[in-house]
Amino acid sequence: MPYPLALALTLLVEVPCYVAAITVASPAGARRTAIAAVMVNCVTHPPLWWFLRHAHGAAYWPAFAVAESVVCLVEALLLARLLRLRGAVPYAASVAANAASVLAGFLLLGG
Repeated sequence: MPYPLALALTLLVEVPCYVAAITVASPAGARRTAIAAVMVNCVTHPPLWWFLRHAHGAAYWPAFAVAESVVCLVEALLLARLLRLRGAVPYAASVAANAASVLAGFLLLGG
């Protein structure tokens, strides 16, 4: 999948997930949450893409698991900071949004 399509799919899936999860559980507004979700994805997606492009063979799936875990943590920390959130909400939202994005990618690629 070309990078621009991968980024577009990620944003198409993750931004609504973040907005739904965070605005229900916190005072952060939908617009502000959506902007923050785009921002954190623009920070994490390029390094993730680069890193996974260099993982091959048997090393790919362990690298994928570690990389996605790091992405979830970084996105949650950034969202907590940008939206002034405390507690589990940004972490749960990040895991849910990234899981949905990975699932969408697998479904799209038939993998």
